[in-house]
Amino acid sequence: MTGIRLNASAPGWAIAADVVVVGSGVAGLTAALRCAAAGLSTVVVTKARLDDGSTRWAQGGIAAALGEGDTPDQHLDDTLVAGAGLCDEEAVRALVTEGPDAVRRLIATGAHFDTSAAGEIELTREGGHHRRRIAHAGGDATGAEISRALVEAVRDGGLRTIENALVLDLLTDAEGRTAGVTLHVMGEGQHDGVGAVHAPAVVLATGGMGQVFSATTNPAVSTGDGVALALRAGAEVSDLEFVQFHPTVLFLGTDSEGQQPLVSEAVRGEGAHLVDAAGTRFMLGQHELAELAPRDIVAKGIMRRMHEQGAAHMYLDARHFGARMWEQRFPTILAACRAHGIDPVTEPIPVAPAAHYASGGVRTDLRGRTTVPGLYACGEVACTGVHGANRLASNSLLEGLVFAERIAADIASRAPLSAGEPVAPASPSELPLIAPEARVEIQRIMSQGAGVLRSAASLTEAAAALEGVHRAAVEGQEGPAKTAEPGVESWETSNLLCVARVLTAAALEREETRGCHWREDRPDRDDTTWRRHLVIRIEPDRSLVVRRTENTAFPATSAATVPDAPREHQP
Repeated sequence: MTGIRLNASAPGWAIAADVVVVGSGVAGLTAALRCAAAGLSTVVVTKARLDDGSTRWAQGGIAAALGEGDTPDQHLDDTLVAGAGLCDEEAVRALVTEGPDAVRRLIATGAHFDTSAAGEIELTREGGHHRRRIAHAGGDATGAEISRALVEAVRDGGLRTIENALVLDLLTDAEGRTAGVTLHVMGEGQHDGVGAVHAPAVVLATGGMGQVFSATTNPAVSTGDGVALALRAGAEVSDLEFVQFHPTVLFLGTDSEGQQPLVSEAVRGEGAHLVDAAGTRFMLGQHELAELAPRDIVAKGIMRRMHEQGAAHMYLDARHFGARMWEQRFPTILAACRAHGIDPVTEPIPVAPAAHYASGGVRTDLRGRTTVPGLYACGEVACTGVHGANRLASNSLLEGLVFAERIAADIASRAPLSAGEPVAPASPSELPLIAPEARVEIQRIMSQGAGVLRSAASLTEAAAALEGVHRAAVEGQEGPAKTAEPGVESWETSNLLCVARVLTAAALEREETRGCHWREDRPDRDDTTWRRHLVIRIEPDRSLVVRRTENTAFPATSAATVPDAPREHQP
């Protein structure tokens, strides 16, 4: 354990449970429902409302071998290709083998997918898939439907939920085992008031960290809280350098910030074309699947064309769909485009890549266990090894389902659960709080230096600038400068800075181009040196220890993690 904590007051109240699930997307709510069904006392803590996470924004659908002629092995092959040599094949095999039944259980929970007149689930195709295997709902509102069904099931099941609560830090007992979490419920009590949920099992399902960049498809709550909490608790993270930039995000201007409207890959799956201002299709000849190549290849293709032509964006042309198809198949995207003055029925859609999904996260084994006993992770916050260097389209919802069920099964197998009393760290160390106004600066630094295009120079400059933000906070604590006050915005900004610095360190360490990690100064893929993962943890003195795995498989989470020759960075 590191003893590192956010600067917050001691808990003024506490409740007890067997399991506390942090997050209310597909992964969190599935884990909570399965744990409750096993008779475990389960509490769900979520940062906003139950249906406000990233899941509800998922447009395309959920991938599984459900169609005639499709098989888990074919799904596995497509996933491995997209992952650019870094997928853990055992984890992928678990995903694709258990995926179809997990989707059927989701349907049994109450999710309604689009079906044909014959009652068969309608399947579409997205980038990297050689078959139609994407189940969707409401045309392009799959995430919203899945969220609706799971939230309804949680409420019908009477699970205890704590909404509008930011989880701060992990509690541990005298033996270093998980003993619960501390949290701040917004709008209740004093500004920095803190409570706790005591539990021997904690499931992190907090989603991603897209808000570390200026332009993202992620909601405002995606500030990397779960990854930062895990790092402070001493857990290992991996593959943070592999941030997937979605190729087709509605371009709202060069200065646009925050959450941007996504134009689902399913639009290309149904036949839309990427074109430049002259109407030329530029993905032809770049990959056998053209516009349906894996996302990293399409994003790079768009960026190259933009650089060649000095353009701020490219276009997605689906005028040939006609009004009826747009209205029935993609009503959400149609409405979003029209709200910004663009009519896809009559004109091409301006698009550019934006931060979309973190392929890396808190390192887990096949049962969702992290390197901290009793702490689990699933969904985007986790790194199971499924995605490798680039997530295959629509595998994220499936990963959340499958590994949430695996976590619940593992926790239930250890029942009855017991936890030691939470104890204070032997050598507590509070992180300097980062002022909320630094959030925009962190996002600017990351977008310029660690975005789609990276180099040693840009990453070194980003690392130095992030160090400057950190140093200003330290000087504020130690000198006359203004000190940030404990509260949601400063805690979120502190989490963003933490994950930004670790991401930048990993991207600087990986001296090659692979998947969605694109180094301009190292344009080639180097399997001899780099077909392996970077595993990172924070030491009690706040230094980063970065090591490489021996191959594409992760070592057991219970194994000794002493590196042969670590490189240390000061976060």
